[in-house]
Amino acid sequence: MGRRLALALLAATLAGATGCGITPTDVEEKAPAPVIEVPPPSKTYFLLRNGELTLEPADVDSDTVSSLLTALFDASDEPLGDLDTALRGFTFEGIEDSLNPIQRDEVQLPRTSTLTVFVKGEGTLSKPAKAQIVCTAQQDAAFEQVKIVHEYPGNRPSKTEGRFICGDLK
Repeated sequence: MGRRLALALLAATLAGATGCGITPTDVEEKAPAPVIEVPPPSKTYFLLRNGELTLEPADVDSDTVSSLLTALFDASDEPLGDLDTALRGFTFEGIEDSLNPIQRDEVQLPRTSTLTVFVKGEGTLSKPAKAQIVCTAQQDAAFEQVKIVHEYPGNRPSKTEGRFICGDLK
């Protein structure tokens, strides 16, 4: 009985392998694979036109406040046409969020915080420069206020410029 079962299985396997009538071929590439191109995030930052804040499109790498502030400071090195910036001579050194990281089991509720922006450069940060930083950062509604820390080259101590709200600087 065992031998008959083995022969039946062998016959079924051979019939299945040769029974479909389709011969295998090599892979042929007919056209390139479809690709989705994702445009960069659509964001804006604040520059100056005739000394007044104006919202302008920003060329950013990602959809983060850090990327947006990097683009804002990088604009100082670009030709701006009829626009200007009060951030010439200053560099963006980074940000720090006052929120603690969300815990794994924590209920996620709308949260607000203070965003600390670190700026490096000689000279004084003018009111328009502070407005550009604060109003650009506060486009993210999670940041209730923006604290600016001015770092100086060399061994000079840093200076906290204050905590600001965009509406107070316009």
